[in-house]
Amino acid sequence: MASVETAAEHERILREIESTDTNCIGPTLRSVYDGQEHGLFMEKLDARIRNHDREIEKMCNHHFQGFVDSITELLKVRGEAQKLKSQVIETNVRLQEDGKVLIGSMEELKQCRVQQRNIATTIDKLALCLPVLEMYSRLQEQMRAKRYYPALRTLEQLEHTCLPRAGQYRFCSIMAENIPKLRTLIQDTAMTQLRDFLESIRKHSDKIGETAIKQAQLQRSLDSSVTLQPRALIGRRDRKEAAAVTESSGEGGSPLSEQDSGILDVEDEEEEDVPGAQDLVDFSPVYRCLHIYTVLGLRDVFENYYRKQRRKQARLVLQPHSNMHETLEGYRRYFNQIVGFFVVEDHILHTTQGLVNRAYVEELWELALSKIVAALRTHSSYCDDPDLVLDLKNLIVLFADTLQGYGFPVSQLFDMLLEMREQYGEILLKRWNITFRQILDQDNFSPIPVSTEQEYRQYTSQFPLQDPELEKLSFPKKLPFSEFVPKAYCQLKEFIYACLKYSEDLHLSSTEIDDMIRKSTNLLLTRTLSNCLQYAIKKKNVGLAELVQVIINTTHLEQSCHFLEEFITNITNVPPETANATKLYGTATFKDARHAAEAEIYTSLNAKIDQFLQLADYDWMSAAQSSGGLTTSDYLVDLITFLRSTFSVFTNLPGKVAQTACMSACKHISTSLMQLLLDPEVRQISIGALHQLNVDLKECESFARAGPVAGFQGDTLLLAFSDLRQLLDLFTQWDWSTYLADYGKSTCKYLRVNPHTALALLEKMKETSRKNVVLAQFKKADRDRQKLIDAVIKQLRNLIAHHHA
Repeated sequence: MASVETAAEHERILREIESTDTNCIGPTLRSVYDGQEHGLFMEKLDARIRNHDREIEKMCNHHFQGFVDSITELLKVRGEAQKLKSQVIETNVRLQEDGKVLIGSMEELKQCRVQQRNIATTIDKLALCLPVLEMYSRLQEQMRAKRYYPALRTLEQLEHTCLPRAGQYRFCSIMAENIPKLRTLIQDTAMTQLRDFLESIRKHSDKIGETAIKQAQLQRSLDSSVTLQPRALIGRRDRKEAAAVTESSGEGGSPLSEQDSGILDVEDEEEEDVPGAQDLVDFSPVYRCLHIYTVLGLRDVFENYYRKQRRKQARLVLQPHSNMHETLEGYRRYFNQIVGFFVVEDHILHTTQGLVNRAYVEELWELALSKIVAALRTHSSYCDDPDLVLDLKNLIVLFADTLQGYGFPVSQLFDMLLEMREQYGEILLKRWNITFRQILDQDNFSPIPVSTEQEYRQYTSQFPLQDPELEKLSFPKKLPFSEFVPKAYCQLKEFIYACLKYSEDLHLSSTEIDDMIRKSTNLLLTRTLSNCLQYAIKKKNVGLAELVQVIINTTHLEQSCHFLEEFITNITNVPPETANATKLYGTATFKDARHAAEAEIYTSLNAKIDQFLQLADYDWMSAAQSSGGLTTSDYLVDLITFLRSTFSVFTNLPGKVAQTACMSACKHISTSLMQLLLDPEVRQISIGALHQLNVDLKECESFARAGPVAGFQGDTLLLAFSDLRQLLDLFTQWDWSTYLADYGKSTCKYLRVNPHTALALLEKMKETSRKNVVLAQFKKADRDRQKLIDAVIKQLRNLIAHHHA
């Protein structure tokens, strides 16, 4: 079985050797040598070779005759071919000899044709290359002249039109390699110029803003009724020209020259006297850069870069200096920079197509407005000078009007100015508080003496005094009020003027201005002036004469309030009877001050009386003497003298102040004397002490009957001493039977004597009587008096208990 398989395998290998290319026979032979039957295979191979040799021999024997015949015929043909070859050679020699001239002519013709073709080709190539060289030369000149936008246009034409036509020359390759470098150079140079431009407008923003504000101020001063036209700062005609330039560039037209790219015509200077932004800043770099980046297909990159840089500049411009609030110049510089920034943006908006749009500018303005308002609120809060606040307000109004002329909404600025009005009012109140206090401190609180008609007219021009009786008097004479009155009235008018100044140019109606002035004036009256008057009244060491003069002063100021009303009406042209019109509270203010001064007069007068009463030195245990032997106490004589001189000053007081003061003084004297009697420290009182007190009381009554102050009817002033008088009469006359019998009746002689008071005083006399009895036990009169006092005390206690029940 194994031999059969081996034979079959050898057969397969033989077939494969016969049918396979000799180059690939290696693997087949390798399989033979790898086997174990190498000798057997060699035998089969030899057998196969012998078979093929036999077949070849058979085939050669079969075709041999034909082969011999073919060789014979071939030998015959060789002879004929030799003859033919000789003939051809001879013919060729003759032909070569005959065609030598022709061949020379043909060579010459060929050379001419080649030269002619080369010349034509050269002409064609030069026709294509010369424009390239010319254009490249022009490009180099434009680059040297820094005319980058035309250079970029030339570069575009060179790259896309000329170089493809010229072909693959070395210089063309060099040019093609340089084109990206030149384009990058132009782009970088344009960006450098843009950065220089941004730096330039940053430096010139202050000057541009100052010029714009001056233009707006000039326009407003020339004709306040004409709407501001600050567009003239830039020039409408020039903007149209610059916009046309941008449109032509966007449509593929050729731009202006470098000197004209974005720069406005000089002709406009003849129309505008005030220089505009174009006169202070060269806008051509931004236009050039815009055109260049548009051609490069990078307009979006340029727009984003420009807007990003301007936003950064806006943040820098909107950041105020830390000491801006110290001077007006700091605010002015801040506003100038902001106005300059937005004037430039407005110019760019109107002279370029899409570099900035209205939405972008409005977004910047919203950002700026919020920061401006916040900065002004912060810095203005540090200001305590009303003049600086007023100047700042005028500067803000001018700033707002300037930007409003460019179409920017500025209502928030005016709202902020209305907020600042409250702060301005507070600062004014502080300043006028100092002013009023200085006037009060400098005032001598004496009527103003006038010696001539001129002096009189001078004071009456400052204060509306209407006193026909005073005018009839001859010079010299005295005005009833002190220097405080005309000075205070003038300061009230100055305050109103200061309020009016702030209201100007805020676009407020007359009614609003009138309302604002009246409210501020009311604050001045009710808070500032009222506090100052209270300060003057409550101040230490203020005499009664000064308080009297304060009352007279406030009376005249109160009478002048309707003149202040008329003054406000005249400057605001709003009649006081207008609905919802605020009324001045001056009358109430001066009334309150006058009442405070009156109360202080009463308090001060009573305090002075107490000082005299402290000098009282009664001998409560003095022996009884006849009335003729007693004299008025020294302290009371001095007190009465003081009261007479004091009340002589009160003659000029208005109303019933003098009567009230006099009545209050008498009541206080009566009450104080009563308190001396009932003082717990005084445990014993003799009848002699009561007689002395009775003499003093008579002196007081005599003073009251003399009428120290006019205006009392009859013995009204004596009523102040009636309680003490009835009490002393009861004890000195010892009229207890009448008192006890008539007590509680309206016709009682001692109606004002309180039983508790009588009991307390009687017990003090009892102690004195008991002591006397002990010392003189054998005097029957003293014992009887002691018994009588005890009986009266008992009856008084029963009376008190009965009424209490």
